[in-house]
Amino acid sequence: MSSPDSREGAIEALGEGAVTTEAISIVMRAAIPRRVAVLGSGSWGTTFAKVLAEGGADVTLWARRPEVAREITESKRNTDYLPGINLPRTLVASSSVETALAGAEQVYLSVPSQTLRENLAAVRALIPHGAPVVSLMKGVEKSTGLRMSEVIEQELDIDRSLIAVASGPNLALEIAKRQPTAAVVSSHSLETATLVAATATNPYFRSFVNTDVIGTEFGGVLKNLIAVAIGIVDGVGYGENTKASIITRGLAEMTAFAVSFGAKAETLAGLAGLGDLIATCESPLSRNNTAGRLLGQGYAFGDVVRQMNQTAEGLASVAPILELARSRGVDMPIVAQVAEVLAGTLDPRNIAPHLTETSEPQGE
Repeated sequence: MSSPDSREGAIEALGEGAVTTEAISIVMRAAIPRRVAVLGSGSWGTTFAKVLAEGGADVTLWARRPEVAREITESKRNTDYLPGINLPRTLVASSSVETALAGAEQVYLSVPSQTLRENLAAVRALIPHGAPVVSLMKGVEKSTGLRMSEVIEQELDIDRSLIAVASGPNLALEIAKRQPTAAVVSSHSLETATLVAATATNPYFRSFVNTDVIGTEFGGVLKNLIAVAIGIVDGVGYGENTKASIITRGLAEMTAFAVSFGAKAETLAGLAGLGDLIATCESPLSRNNTAGRLLGQGYAFGDVVRQMNQTAEGLASVAPILELARSRGVDMPIVAQVAEVLAGTLDPRNIAPHLTETSEPQGE
């Protein structure tokens, strides 16, 4: 076991961005044993469970459907969500949430954002005392406009120092195939962020840390909305100039919004902002990009939802984000146009020419 001084030095180094092998090793040794639970067996929950298991943790994944849990445990596959991917032997699954959470030292949540509150209410008494709770979700609650960490804090009634969020350019299938990528883990407690980041690090997945929870969460939410816009113009048939313009101005909207709520602008220029934005906007693996592309091809909102095998969080987040933006006087013309396309009041072909709401020249 490392000394308190060496562990604090490692945590300080991580906080400054100097994520050295020695610093990670010190914190990882301090955290062992690492029995972790992941709630949610969709593509991202299963992928992150794989990341954790291949980083050395013993992982139990909660799957709502018994047949999914059985396949993961016995065949080391999840063909519904990660076809063709072999899962590590240290990853098991259970359809019993009690079994999944028993003895967990860290708990990771990967359920649809709009069901988070009811899921937390059901497991509140089962989460081990003092275990960090980590949000893998990128959405805001429609009824309240709360970020996922705020819902967790409310429903579990735990100190925010035990809550962390993970975000970044993290397309599930690419990571499941062990393609190298990075993420950021954020918590109000740098020690919690560091312990979680150490657990969620392996040879192909590197987790950095920060303490800007607001910026990290809003980056993950807002990039989904811009990705829907990119999907729309892609579906219409517009080219790279149009998409580059929307990505760039979209990042400006994201930053202005997040900063108005207390985020740091540099967080939006990092993995949770620009990094995630690029990946989500440019990849056909992105559910939000796919949803937008279907809208651009002329499908109605209801038809898009029915065609999607998994939740596209951006679709549910448009309305609450615009309401929050109005509360702070932040102008978000691209997101507003996405809302109009969803409502059927704007022809998808007209989204790109209307990057601003005024014809007067503006500073960039």
